[in-house]
Amino acid sequence: MIKLYLDEDVHKKIATALRLKGYDVVSAHEAQKQSLSDARQLEYAIDEQRTIFTFNTGDFDRLHKEYMKSGKNHFGIVLSKQLPIGDTIKRLAEFLFTHSAKDIQNNVYWI
Repeated sequence: MIKLYLDEDVHKKIATALRLKGYDVVSAHEAQKQSLSDARQLEYAIDEQRTIFTFNTGDFDRLHKEYMKSGKNHFGIVLSKQLPIGDTIKRLAEFLFTHSAKDIQNNVYWI
């Protein structure tokens, strides 16, 4: 099962809604990691063995490429444009239901 970490730009209500559906989700707000740089957000997700979800597409796509070039590993990056909360919950729930942690390791997905 994918353990998900929501970047600070993602509303914390999304974490609550996904947990109610049975998913293991933590937001940057809950972890008190709101002020970390993008690189540190990804490092935190890795330390916690979590896939990160973010709306910050350009920076995290770049970080993924840097990781792959340098041989570093991560637990997956899920990207999305800004969407209404309900749409984000629906797309993330569908993604979590249809993917495994092993499938997404070291990959970037758009929802």
